[in-house]
Amino acid sequence: MPSSVHKVNLPLSNEHLWEFVSKMNNWAPLVPGYMEHEILNDRESTWKFKTDVGLLKKKIHLKVDILEWKEPTKVTFNLTGINEKFFGDGYFEAKRISNNETEMIGCLTIEAEGTMGKMVNSILKNSLPDLTLELTNAVANKILEINEVTTNK
Repeated sequence: MPSSVHKVNLPLSNEHLWEFVSKMNNWAPLVPGYMEHEILNDRESTWKFKTDVGLLKKKIHLKVDILEWKEPTKVTFNLTGINEKFFGDGYFEAKRISNNETEMIGCLTIEAEGTMGKMVNSILKNSLPDLTLELTNAVANKILEINEVTTNK
């Protein structure tokens, strides 16, 4: 099953990260290719985004189910394809380094099923690290922007 993890250090406390990731409305629009999302309740939402799967451009519609809100360190979720046969999971986790520095970890695991599953999983194995990096960095940058923190990159 294709899986990827990306880590980034932020000059903020766990609480600043939690304040952001504890609300799906904050990070859903940061998914690469984002089109729209709908919050169904505090643990369920649906998301639509465009993605490139090899040479194919696909519109993906998926359901996101929050499994756990573990304040102030972790949110875990399941992903279920609505218009495509795939499933997966992921999380955002904050690990305290010091009072003013936190390591943020983003993880995504996705597996395609069906007749095209084997080919799509091969593509996902290569593209999921970039997707995970993009999403994790987008969340980190938005948290920094909201908290008006500047870093030298």
